[in-house]
Amino acid sequence: MKKSVEEDVFIPLYPKSTVEDKSSLRSKFQERRFWSAVKLLSNVVLWDGIVQEDKVRDLGLSKLLNRYLLLNILNTPPGLDNIEKCNKVLGCLPERWFQDLKGGSTLPELLNFSQHLLQ
Repeated sequence: MKKSVEEDVFIPLYPKSTVEDKSSLRSKFQERRFWSAVKLLSNVVLWDGIVQEDKVRDLGLSKLLNRYLLLNILNTPPGLDNIEKCNKVLGCLPERWFQDLKGGSTLPELLNFSQHLLQ
């Protein structure tokens, strides 16, 4: 899993003016790479309970979400596309990770994502 996250994930960052046109090849390529990384996130998280939780959280949240997915989400203009991306990422996360948290708090690895959601 670690090798896949470190070597197989690539989401190019293009200038906003380039990807605003959803029919452009760059925009389509960037979107395909984003959704491929979301699928990898969901697959990594499936190992929760089998592999040590800290390893799964490191790969899924610290490496995939914060290093790749969040950059793309932050560069997506506010709107339905951004909401869809955030919902899909949230849908990957196991509820068990949030059971012992007190109201208004989140996992340390999700602070930047949480701030984006609040905005």
